[in-house]
Amino acid sequence: MMKVSSVEAQNRFGQLLDKAQREPIVITRHGRPAAYLISPQDMEALQRARVALGEGRGHREWAVACAEAWNAVEGDLGSFADEHSTL
Repeated sequence: MMKVSSVEAQNRFGQLLDKAQREPIVITRHGRPAAYLISPQDMEALQRARVALGEGRGHREWAVACAEAWNAVEGDLGSFADEHSTL
């Protein structure tokens, strides 16, 4: 993976766009990664992977899925609440 400084990336942007079609490029600022330049194909693959892992869902959908899973556990095992619980 190629690394370039942000200043170098500004000066060579056109070349880096071509290079990003073949490999990701790390753009650094003060020696630390600040951004990545990747091909559209790589971006699509990353987005598909996020959806497959469930990260593409919104917060509400995630909360609903968690609540449904908890309700299933509670249904199978019973309540975990006791006299000290705030549930």
